[in-house]
Amino acid sequence: MQFTKGHGTGNDFVILPDPDDRLDLTPGLVAALCDRRRGIGGDGVLRVVRAAKHPEGAELAGEAEWFMDYWNADGSFAEMCGNGARVFVRYLVDTGLAEPEGEALAVATRAGVVRALVAADAVAVEMRRPRLYDTSTATLSGLTLPGTAVDVGNPHLVCALPSGLDLPALDLTRAPDVDPAVFPAGVNVEFTAPGEPVDGTDGHVHMRVYERGSAETLSCGTGACAVAAVALRDAGRDTGVLAVDVPGGRLSVTLTDDSCWLAGPAVLLATGTLTPTALTTPA
Repeated sequence: MQFTKGHGTGNDFVILPDPDDRLDLTPGLVAALCDRRRGIGGDGVLRVVRAAKHPEGAELAGEAEWFMDYWNADGSFAEMCGNGARVFVRYLVDTGLAEPEGEALAVATRAGVVRALVAADAVAVEMRRPRLYDTSTATLSGLTLPGTAVDVGNPHLVCALPSGLDLPALDLTRAPDVDPAVFPAGVNVEFTAPGEPVDGTDGHVHMRVYERGSAETLSCGTGACAVAAVALRDAGRDTGVLAVDVPGGRLSVTLTDDSCWLAGPAVLLATGTLTPTALTTPA
């Protein structure tokens, strides 16, 4: 089995080329691949499949040649992954599977078609505009924080820390408790703190995230979009540019009247061949 390892601001993925949908990918195999000691290691798996060949991508084949089959590290599916989409596009372009030629490159996902623009040092993807739709709470180590529920093609809960609480000191070794009535399929939980002004932006936020199906990660692209939407709303704005600092680096989020652009570095680290039978799959 061929693979490539890549990351976007530390949000890392095992990329599996499978143009004709021939790999027998299972939750157990995905979890084994993402194991950081006995596998390749990653926050998730990106399988590269032609949209026409994948049952969930076939109806989008007229709009996009490639389907991003994204799996969380625990072997569950996710509707969308912003950093994953950026790394996926970097892989398509660097391996010659796609040539954007200055135009936006379309990619099919479980959340619909996203478009991407590729530069030498960054990839930007255009996704649906985040929808703020409810309020709820997250409880972490006995601390209950109010938050805003946001739909970015996948569910998020954005919780701003009150003054006096230190973002780096939060214990995210276990999942925050959330309301299953609001989030029946689980949720990605973002914790935020304000940052110093950054030139060329309308705001600056620091963020940590506990991702559904992957635990704490160094970055979450859709989470950054959710955080930007909440921060701009709290500033009395509908549109704007926000710098979002995550443990793995900086992302830029631009909200327009009808979409959201997520930009940042996307890096391919290595390629190789793995032996599936050598992986220890979870019981």
